[in-house]
Amino acid sequence: MSTHLDPITVTGIGLEEPAGLVDSRGHRVADARLAPFAADVTSEKLLSLLRDMVVLRRLDSEGVALQRQGQLGLWAPCQGQEAAQIGSARALRTDDVIFPSYRETGVMLARGAQPGDYVRMWRGEEGAAYDPAVMHMAPLQIIIGAQTLHAVGYALGILHDGSDQVAVTYFGDGATSQGDVNEAMIFASSYRAPVVFICQNNHWAISEPVAVQSQHPIAGRAPGFGIPSMRVDGNDVLAVFAATRWALDQARSGSPAFLELVTYRMGPHTTADDPTRYRDPAELEYWRGKDPLARLETLLRAEGVLTDEIAAGFAAEADEAAMQMRSACLNMTTREPLAVFDGVYAEPHTGLAEERADFERYLATLAEA
Repeated sequence: MSTHLDPITVTGIGLEEPAGLVDSRGHRVADARLAPFAADVTSEKLLSLLRDMVVLRRLDSEGVALQRQGQLGLWAPCQGQEAAQIGSARALRTDDVIFPSYRETGVMLARGAQPGDYVRMWRGEEGAAYDPAVMHMAPLQIIIGAQTLHAVGYALGILHDGSDQVAVTYFGDGATSQGDVNEAMIFASSYRAPVVFICQNNHWAISEPVAVQSQHPIAGRAPGFGIPSMRVDGNDVLAVFAATRWALDQARSGSPAFLELVTYRMGPHTTADDPTRYRDPAELEYWRGKDPLARLETLLRAEGVLTDEIAAGFAAEADEAAMQMRSACLNMTTREPLAVFDGVYAEPHTGLAEERADFERYLATLAEA
């Protein structure tokens, strides 16, 4: 490998290799810490994880297309991060509660999102893309890092209820510079809250490389708060699945846990971003060689599990899911403007009533004009 493609040169940080079970060439590797948590993973389970990642990539490309066609106001691509999202979300119990950022399309998929759920918020129709109570997943969070505090708060509620649920929160490498994330870890450690922190280190906080966020592996921060952590190859879906099981075991046993999933954002930060202005094409090609879908497909074909027929079936499912998402998007009926005040409070509120009346008067002036 040429020097200019070496990950140490690319990131500017001397990082040890993250833990993994399938390398970038699609070969199984041994990892004593992860292996026990993947011992029961069958070929059928690996096929299902591949299927999810194939569908996710197709949904993601359709979201970009819908935004470019003016049907969505914005889209946050997750190409390259499929293993990090699918592997972690598929390891959770259905009653574990998720507190996402704004890029967790794959987590939504794993939680059974309906076609319109992927686009409703990005189209500006609703403040929440889906029903959090049904999905056991808080609304997508735009404020960087705020969801980590919400997750810890919910985890403290779990403690009070005496439940064995776990709160799980997702955030990026850039969010680790936010006070909210550090405060969340302090509270989680102090109260031994059952929460799992999942940092998807995709190497870029918009245009700032991860070296600006940390000169050392991000997973190394958590032990300073008294939280056990693991640094994992985020493009290895089997390793992510196993590591998340480890983290969940920690949380259910009385300790928060932290995962750094080392992955890469192949596309822009959002569709409002132009990564060609700040990213070296050689870096993109280096990470293309670590593609999470390609490595699992290579493994499963080598093991005689994945056939052309099965792969074609996955592609057809992905196209159908994308078309359903597109149809749901194009056929959405925009609600009346005053409906923005509905459901804000469980009970009537005089302040909200005054704001509603003010907005109604404003809308009347537009109608007159």
